[in-house]
Amino acid sequence: MPDKKAENQQKQTKLASYVMLVSVVVLMGGSWLGGQLGLPVRYAFLFDLIAMAGFAFAMIVLFRVWRARQKDGE
Repeated sequence: MPDKKAENQQKQTKLASYVMLVSVVVLMGGSWLGGQLGLPVRYAFLFDLIAMAGFAFAMIVLFRVWRARQKDGE
């Protein structure tokens, strides 16, 4: 029977990778779309902030998984 803790950590890692992927798509897609539509620069900053929030969330999740694995190894 698989370890529930390890399975949960794997799910969290997968979630973080999906969030990072979506953040990159939002960042690149938003920049491209803003250029095509001639949107003001403030919208580019909005896309940047959304992407940074996604990256921050993913890094926090990955840090927590890393710390949990460090703790399990003690």
